[in-house]
Amino acid sequence: MVNQRNLVRVLGLGYVIIFVVSNIIGSGVYKKIAPMAAELHSAVWILLAWAVAGLITIFGALSNAEVAGLLADTGGEFVYLRKIYNRFFAFIYGWSLFAIIQTATISSLAYVFAQSLNSMLPLPEVFSSLAGFSIGGVFFPFQDFGVKLVAISMIMLLTVLNISGLKSGAGLSKAILFLVLGGLLTIILFGLTSNVSQAAQPVNFNELTTRSVSLSTFFTAMLAAFWAYQGWVSVGFIGGEIKNPNKNLPKGIVIGVFIILAIYLLINYTYLKVLTIPQLEGIHQAGNQIAAVEAVRGFWGNGGAMFISLLILITTLGCTNASVLTGARPYFAMARDGLFFRSIGNLNKANVPSNSLLWQGIWASVLVLSGTFDQLTDMVIFAVFIFYGATTLGVFILRRKMPDAHRPYKVWGYPVVPVIYFLFCIALFLNTIITRPREAAIGIVLILLGIPVYFWLNRKGRKPHSCE
Repeated sequence: MVNQRNLVRVLGLGYVIIFVVSNIIGSGVYKKIAPMAAELHSAVWILLAWAVAGLITIFGALSNAEVAGLLADTGGEFVYLRKIYNRFFAFIYGWSLFAIIQTATISSLAYVFAQSLNSMLPLPEVFSSLAGFSIGGVFFPFQDFGVKLVAISMIMLLTVLNISGLKSGAGLSKAILFLVLGGLLTIILFGLTSNVSQAAQPVNFNELTTRSVSLSTFFTAMLAAFWAYQGWVSVGFIGGEIKNPNKNLPKGIVIGVFIILAIYLLINYTYLKVLTIPQLEGIHQAGNQIAAVEAVRGFWGNGGAMFISLLILITTLGCTNASVLTGARPYFAMARDGLFFRSIGNLNKANVPSNSLLWQGIWASVLVLSGTFDQLTDMVIFAVFIFYGATTLGVFILRRKMPDAHRPYKVWGYPVVPVIYFLFCIALFLNTIITRPREAAIGIVLILLGIPVYFWLNRKGRKPHSCE
């Protein structure tokens, strides 16, 4: 017998903004400037890449906000794509979330948390004799197994916390977010007023004309920036738990992304005032260093490095928690629509989808064992932009299919803004295939694996069940 409880609308605009910001601020704000420096070799081009990626993200958020305001419900993009296209395409999106997009995001964040903890307090080695064991020479599940155990433990602890109730998870996200924002603002203030910053050469804007950068290289650098911006759309997953979602959801998305853009430009400008481009390139080549840690070490010494490591711990904890909380809702919506295992559509006594949270936590823990952070993040961006583009195209489709429907928000700059974002999604997709063929191939294979699963579920005769 399927549990028929319904989700409860308990979250206002403030919590929507908190979820948007806390879903975005994760590891990228600390790590991704180094690979961008390795691609662009110029401070001004790096800042331009952050700005353009932020502007494109805002275009996507503006476009998504119109769809979210019109179709707001639990499940986010899954619900939108089902309405815009059909059940099959919506399932492929939901499957991609489970297979790679959301779960790999959770596992990547948890792994960075464990790495940061290990840099502060070295963790004991576990199964070191099996470190060389591999699966196909690609995955080494027992390599750094002590770190991976901490990451897995974190995922499962946050899963249990969110199973206990939505307010518990939301309250943790709010507390952590305020700590993170305070820490980032502290770094910006002291970094820009430090002696190191004052003695540094100013950012040379003439390099925009004197240093040539190919369009493909610029797109590749923005892959890193987009990982740092990734996550804003996840708040749509909890649309069924937001008060007045048709107004609060689009408003919260747009406000949250604008806040993030301002923070990212300031913090990366601070890094560039403290670290030179050759230093950032060296950090990238080292592989086990974090740009933010080295930047703060430059003006605060080892005590500053400890401070930023602690801030990374708090940040990744908050972002992982927000990702765990929001990520399980699409699978719940899929099960309610007969497109996933029925037990995933159950709510527990706290009115949260406990089974969906549990299976998400288990698969994210499995992905931790791969331990390939940059590969995972590139795959996430490659896969997710396919569906971002599809949702943006939905703005035009819904205006034709539902011309008289009430839209609490209409995308600013229509049709130019959604057209630009849609074309950008296509360009990013093609460029990733060219410049990151392995990540693109793995992403495509994981997405296509959903096709036989869809037909298997339909052979089983699964049908949507009543939620009344």
